[in-house]
Amino acid sequence: MTKDRSSVFLFIDDETIPLAELETPIVFDFDTSKLPDGEHVLKIVSKSPTGREGIRKIRFIVKNGPSVSVEGLKDDDIVDGVLPLMINAYDKGNQKSFVIEGSETPQTVPVWMWIIMILIAGWGAYYLITYFSGLPY
Repeated sequence: MTKDRSSVFLFIDDETIPLAELETPIVFDFDTSKLPDGEHVLKIVSKSPTGREGIRKIRFIVKNGPSVSVEGLKDDDIVDGVLPLMINAYDKGNQKSFVIEGSETPQTVPVWMWIIMILIAGWGAYYLITYFSGLPY
């Protein structure tokens, strides 16, 4: 490495061997697909041309595996009896092509949506009955 630029050493978690040794300024594609899911720390050690060092640690969470969606039970819920659960696991897959099947989690229709649909259907029925019966509004 040249002596007129700072260099950086990238470490993952508690590794003693750097992931990369680079000269600054750089643009670096950090591939997390080889890391296991969970919490990690990226440690960047910089060394100036004069020999001084600086350290920066960045905590991050890797989630490369399939995403899991659960409907019917949330964190810290108080439950009793039998719970109907809808569980789905889906992955990003090949990011060069988009696959519809399994990429979205089906969800139940919320109660407020049912109420709105019933009100609209009721209003429509009232309108049709009064329109065809010839009764004044």
